[in-house]
Amino acid sequence: MRWAHTVLAGVRRYPLPVLALAGLAGGLLVLYAFNAPDISRLILIVTLVVGGSPVVLGTLRGMLHGDFAADIVASLAIIGSAVTGEYLAGVVIVLMQTGGEALESYAVRHASAALEALLARAPRVAHRRSAADAGMEDIPVAEIAPGDVLLVRPGEIVPADGVVLSGTSAVDESALTGEPVPVAAGPGREVMSGSVCLDGALELRAERTSGESQYEQIVRLVRMAQDEKAPIGRLADRYAIIFTPLTLAMCALAYVLTRRPEAMVAVLVVATPCPLILATPVAIISGINRAARRGIIVKNGAAIEQIGQASAVVFDKTGTLTAGTPVVDRIVPLNGVRADDALRLAAGLEQLSGHQMARALVAAGRERVGDVPLPTDVVEVAGLGVSGCVEGHTVDVGSIAYAEQRGLGRADELRRARERAGVDGDATAIVGIDGHAAALVVYADPLRPSVPALLGRLARLGVRETIMLTGDDEATARAIAAEAGIAAVQADLRPAQKVEAVRALLERHHTVVMVGDGINDAPALAMATVGVAMGAHGAAVSAEAADVVITVDDLERVADAMEIGRRTLRIARQSIWIGLGISGAMMVAAAFGLIPPVLGALLQECLDVAVILNALRAR
Repeated sequence: MRWAHTVLAGVRRYPLPVLALAGLAGGLLVLYAFNAPDISRLILIVTLVVGGSPVVLGTLRGMLHGDFAADIVASLAIIGSAVTGEYLAGVVIVLMQTGGEALESYAVRHASAALEALLARAPRVAHRRSAADAGMEDIPVAEIAPGDVLLVRPGEIVPADGVVLSGTSAVDESALTGEPVPVAAGPGREVMSGSVCLDGALELRAERTSGESQYEQIVRLVRMAQDEKAPIGRLADRYAIIFTPLTLAMCALAYVLTRRPEAMVAVLVVATPCPLILATPVAIISGINRAARRGIIVKNGAAIEQIGQASAVVFDKTGTLTAGTPVVDRIVPLNGVRADDALRLAAGLEQLSGHQMARALVAAGRERVGDVPLPTDVVEVAGLGVSGCVEGHTVDVGSIAYAEQRGLGRADELRRARERAGVDGDATAIVGIDGHAAALVVYADPLRPSVPALLGRLARLGVRETIMLTGDDEATARAIAAEAGIAAVQADLRPAQKVEAVRALLERHHTVVMVGDGINDAPALAMATVGVAMGAHGAAVSAEAADVVITVDDLERVADAMEIGRRTLRIARQSIWIGLGISGAMMVAAAFGLIPPVLGALLQECLDVAVILNALRAR
């Protein structure tokens, strides 16, 4: 029964091409199998009228709005076939026209379905303290009101902007701010919706409704950018601008030469731009499927057409050019302690923590000093630090505030030590051994190793300018850009400023591709000609705003997408030119009365098969 359900779903979704195919098959069957020409003619007339009317009306509506596309010739052929009694030829045209539109619709629907899992990450439910019994109740995020007390558990997304009332946790704000290192959140600190609570539970007071939150403000920017983006004309329509007037001129010539309306219909039938109608959607579906096998979800046909023509590519930094997760950059020893000794004990202590900076420290310890000892008596204060016993030593690892609490030194002394190391405060941790500050752990978010190779591929693909736009600080951004080989850098940008930067690039370049992963990238992704979201660990709103989503954590897939786009467009154009060339030759023959309408429809069918087979090479 599963096949029957699939068939019924196809009929409901694409009724016109199914009707045209059934009418064509039924008419021919009745004519040749049962020798009943009158019934066959009736079936073809009904199919032509019912299936062709929506095509013709849709074309007329488009013309009233100034849209003179490839559909005009097909509509004229349908009308001419009905008027002159060439019903079989007309039904063939209806099938080709509606079938091409169905193929294009299928491509978009298939890509959208593949994206649903990514968009499911957005917060839908909030845990609110009930005033009645002081318990917790789950409510839709849209029902959050200012003053509500919300619980955010480890691993959950903060559903609304608020102030922490109790609890401590490291909070990942990288998707919003571009800062790769989590921040410590405790009582009194403001947290933004869209950030992620990592390793502790927070109870917070909502300051705004979800609709007024930072997350929703960025979503509104996305919608504004999408509304502002100029529509991209279909490849077929761009060729139709030339082909349609030529076809009408050949119809006039046919009438002048033969004085027969059937000759005009024959010209329209053989000129029906099935190569335009079919070549592009078939090639696009093939290209989209090829991209999907590489973990690249292309959401619409225009994106696969445009991405291969990019002359400028814009990159976010955190999570795009970099991995977005901190690693240990170096250990700065203090008070005469050897760096490797401090690292070994600190890595041993952090083995029982799930914090991402702890994982980075453990990985660095194992890589540099080998096996690390197991700790005992571990006590962790979420978002601040951890303490325990390692090989008989009391070991502490945490922020300056935590180090001061543990008696490792005054905060001002520890800050001066950090300044002498020349690093940012959020990117360091203090290691204490037996009550004394022993080392600074300096974290970094390094460049992805594949970036230099990617930039080389982009240059070979015709990209003339690469730019970094980031919300991170200027010094860090320029260091990463220099390592990557990117000359143009704009740092400390808010989401609206990223949109303005992309808008300025669009004035200089025909096609601009924006690559990002965070919530703060979403408006710029929507503004760019083609937005590419790194969806493996990215935010749902960025995946929704983008035209292309890369579902694997591999930045080189950006170049893969461009190569697939270029190849798809090349094959589509090749099919179009071959098809239009043969159609042109058949138009000349039809104008002289050498090809009747029915034969023209059959020849057009053969041409369609050839065009489809060629377009399928894009897979």
